[in-house]
Amino acid sequence: MKTPMFKSCLVACLMFWGTIVQAIEEPTYTVDEQYSDFEVRVYEPYLVAEVTVPGPAQEAGNQGFRILAAYIFGSNVSQQKIEMTAPVTQVAESEKIAMTAPVTQTPEGSGFVVQFTMPAAYTLETLPTPVDEQVRLREVPAARYAVIRFSGLWSQGNYDRHLLKLTQGMVEQQLQAAGLPIYARYNAPFVPWFLRRNEIWMPLP
Repeated sequence: MKTPMFKSCLVACLMFWGTIVQAIEEPTYTVDEQYSDFEVRVYEPYLVAEVTVPGPAQEAGNQGFRILAAYIFGSNVSQQKIEMTAPVTQVAESEKIAMTAPVTQTPEGSGFVVQFTMPAAYTLETLPTPVDEQVRLREVPAARYAVIRFSGLWSQGNYDRHLLKLTQGMVEQQLQAAGLPIYARYNAPFVPWFLRRNEIWMPLP
């Protein structure tokens, strides 16, 4: 039987891990508008390493993560390790999604783009060259996004519920999307579901 002291230590450890993960470097942004269920952010340009992998979405995310993790852990020409940053993002490469409803589909033959954000100390010229030719390095330009933040499992159902809430909120505020939704995950798999930070970013004009 677990004692109250054991339970207190367990909660403290989980909170500690959640704090450590939240301290990881993120792209720089400012909050432009704040609404009840979401906010509008303006992001500065940032660098990513990205790879395109086939669906379905969850398998694509896992495969893309492995490829990009290998790159930052030394699978590059200079065998240089790169610090982990957040978030890991994923967006459908070619699917078409209605902007007022949560349509999630993966047409046969389409893929997903999975990205790791690179530390701000690097430039495109100083990032180590990937060994795997699937890995691309590029700069994401400055952009505005409607963003909803939520915790919980990395499940399709959890994603769908919050995408619906975001798109409904955008309709109420008369905001139109300018691209496909981006799924952003900030935590390692060992972080408990209730401490995870997940987001959906919807590009705005």
